[in-house]
Amino acid sequence: MDYTLHQLRIFQKIVETKSITKAAKELHLSQPAVSIQLKKLQDQFEVPLTEIIGRQLYITAFGEEIAVASRRILEEVHAIKHKTLAFRGQLTGQLKFSIVSTGKYVMPYFLSDFLRQHLGIDLVMDVTNKAQVVQSLENNKTDFAMVSVLPSHLQIERLELLSNKLYLVGSPRMDYDRQNFDLEILKTSLLIYRENGSATRQQMENFITQRELPTTKRMELTSNEAVKQAVVAGLGYSILPLIGIRNEIMNGSIEVIPLAGLPITTSWNLIWSKGKNFSPAANAFLAYLRQEKDQIIEEKFNWFESFK
Repeated sequence: MDYTLHQLRIFQKIVETKSITKAAKELHLSQPAVSIQLKKLQDQFEVPLTEIIGRQLYITAFGEEIAVASRRILEEVHAIKHKTLAFRGQLTGQLKFSIVSTGKYVMPYFLSDFLRQHLGIDLVMDVTNKAQVVQSLENNKTDFAMVSVLPSHLQIERLELLSNKLYLVGSPRMDYDRQNFDLEILKTSLLIYRENGSATRQQMENFITQRELPTTKRMELTSNEAVKQAVVAGLGYSILPLIGIRNEIMNGSIEVIPLAGLPITTSWNLIWSKGKNFSPAANAFLAYLRQEKDQIIEEKFNWFESFK
């Protein structure tokens, strides 16, 4: 047998996703590259690892057994890496985060230098909506969560990281008075919402409800990226966090519409369960954040804090 760890990792992802296309996307590889590595692995076995029925890829019973064995091999290699680093006196372990979808524009900047300093720490980050983030915290499946609206039913501790500003946005191709935008426009325009469970959706609904706007046209999409593209296309208006639309503002595909009562300002908070028994890696990260937070904000988010 002459298989490589690279081939085993690719096969594990194919088993997980049941798709070469999805595996390639998650591994940041081209589809042909994944297919080639799967074929090289398959060539070392006389029994098929996968089969195609219709257009769906299935893992054979033999493939499932190889997947179990390869998972053990990869786990052992992973353990060797950590033991080597620990022997050198370096911090090792795993950090688990669950963050709301817009948090992907924030959290990486607070993590990057820390992870470069501690190569033995692995990161697991689940990016989802607020409801799922809170559930992960409630079920003790994560070390830290990142939210802009604090869960009221949980006992938590928190570290405020950054302000969160939400603005009304539209496309430059839409026809409206940019100096005197009238709320009446929103009564007959398509409003583009995030899905239920999203904190952005909650803030937008609060704004609309408080002004008693009888909205008649609505669209619901399940990610900030989808909402952004709908706005860029000129389908309608939305209220979105500024942090996620910097590129679109700079390239002129989205514009912020001045409106009384906006921006809605909240805060990005790193939260964790009260009394959480942290690993050394999690304790080290929290200490790092408390010391470096202000410097990170100054270096990475100066544009955001000064936006008016």
